[in-house]
Amino acid sequence: MHLLRRGWLLAVTFLLLNAGRAQQAAAVDSMKRALSAVHTTEDKIYWLDMLSKTLMNVNLKEAEKYGEQLIELAEESRDRKLMVKAYLSNGTRCSYFANQTEYINRAIGYFNKALDIARQNRMDQESGEAMLKLGHINLAIPDKDKALNYINQAYSIISTLTNDSLKTEAHYNYGDVYLVRNEKILALRHYLTGLRLSEEIDNPSLIRMGNVNLAGFYSSIEDYDKAIDYYMKAMKKLDDIKEKNVPYQRVIDVNSIGNLYAKKKSYDLAISYFNRSLAMADSLKFSTLKIPGYVSLLNQYLRMDKPREALDYFNSSSGRNLQQYLGNFGMAGVIDQAYGVIYMELGKYDSAKYYLDKAMPFFENSGNDATKMNQYAHFANLYNKTGDYAKAIDMYLKVKAMAEKNGELEAAEKSAKHLDTLYTKTGNFQLASQYGSIYYQYKDSLEKLNKEKELVQVEAADEQLRLQRTEREKEERKRKRFNIQYLGITIGIASLFVALVMLGMFKVSRTTIKMIGFFTFIMFFEFIFLIFKKNIYSITEGEPWKDLLFMIGLAAILLPLHHWLEHRVIHYLTSHNRLTEAGQQLRTRFFRRKTGDS
Repeated sequence: MHLLRRGWLLAVTFLLLNAGRAQQAAAVDSMKRALSAVHTTEDKIYWLDMLSKTLMNVNLKEAEKYGEQLIELAEESRDRKLMVKAYLSNGTRCSYFANQTEYINRAIGYFNKALDIARQNRMDQESGEAMLKLGHINLAIPDKDKALNYINQAYSIISTLTNDSLKTEAHYNYGDVYLVRNEKILALRHYLTGLRLSEEIDNPSLIRMGNVNLAGFYSSIEDYDKAIDYYMKAMKKLDDIKEKNVPYQRVIDVNSIGNLYAKKKSYDLAISYFNRSLAMADSLKFSTLKIPGYVSLLNQYLRMDKPREALDYFNSSSGRNLQQYLGNFGMAGVIDQAYGVIYMELGKYDSAKYYLDKAMPFFENSGNDATKMNQYAHFANLYNKTGDYAKAIDMYLKVKAMAEKNGELEAAEKSAKHLDTLYTKTGNFQLASQYGSIYYQYKDSLEKLNKEKELVQVEAADEQLRLQRTEREKEERKRKRFNIQYLGITIGIASLFVALVMLGMFKVSRTTIKMIGFFTFIMFFEFIFLIFKKNIYSITEGEPWKDLLFMIGLAAILLPLHHWLEHRVIHYLTSHNRLTEAGQQLRTRFFRRKTGDS
């Protein structure tokens, strides 16, 4: 049952994860006006890049048109950096549809073209960017080894550069690869390292990305509370990002948090978040942003074993909007698959077979391994329910082969269990025994993985504590270093004041005393400014206007005091004979004592 519903979830949500990139029609028109108003090649390429990516979730035909214009303009410029940017842009927009083989191949082609240009022209940064893109797109195939190879190549170049943003992205990509490879602690370490780097360079977008990645990590080990914590942090970080798509991205975040609550089985909370995302999309007057909410609510009915409600919802106005959207983007096969799944859950097997048959060419011709495997699983389940055991066996064998190829142990285990049962029903006890043995092997492996998952949760907590301890130790070393410096500065200023007083006791030129006095008082009052500036953050919280007002007020007090005090002290030291006489007496005593000793 779980494998059946999972196919529907995968087939739809993989596309819609990118819906937050879209802008409403007014924003698209605004971009077109901006494009027509600019004259430099760089500005035109900027707006063509924005338009082609945005339109991938609005109008595919127009997206292709602007993508082609982007490449043509970049090629005509003969500027290698612009050419690389154009091919990377087109690869990125194609990667939005990474659940379809055609778009995966196109994305890889664009990224390879960008990499070729970068390598030929010894452009290290651009080469690193292209390799990171190639590594990430290979996870959609999935080809984990090739993905890791590209990331390794990219990092070998990026580590020699001074671009900390690119280094951060490399660590995030490492985390993605290791997570898919089930090397979870390595994934966590890279995510945390990337997040630390992003915080050091104070890049809100990369900090947000790090929190989203950590939410995904904790979701993968079924620690949903921590996953929700990190996604909440990611959504809050939108307040610091000034890009125009922030309100739209916030809608996607609310829906994503709802899905985390759904995984936690807090269904009421999940539904409230889905409805909230729909209301937010309504307030923005942007119907496309409702699609993730529609999908999530439909999936929720399937999670809750309510196929009748799922069918009613899919046939409602909201469901028809979802169907229209999927149809416009060449995903009609997903609509048919959804009807097939729902009718199968309702026990209407003839209708289920009709729709699954209708959907099959789409997945055979366009789907990647994950979507094909799930379509085969739907058919296998249907044939099993209708007693067509030979066809069910054929489909489960396909599912098992693809699951083993891609490391999907749970799907492989379920397939082996079904094959054991089906071969028993058909009287082939030898094969039934063989697949029964395979089933228990996978069951043992999964039990081991579940135990490892519990250990990973403990190790993840330990890793977080280790990082926090390391950060505290780093801060403590920094604090001690600063305190030593403050002490040194204090001693230095005190020594200068002592020296200044001593100079007043001897016959030293007025100019010398004035010069040393000037530097002494400059250091003293600037030190006071430094101390105040360091300690006002708790009051101003770093807000520029508050900092400015505070520093103006401080300067209004200290600056006149500085001039008055410096003038009085220097005047005193240079005009009072008693200090000079005291110095003379001190010198006489010193020399007399020295003569007596000898």
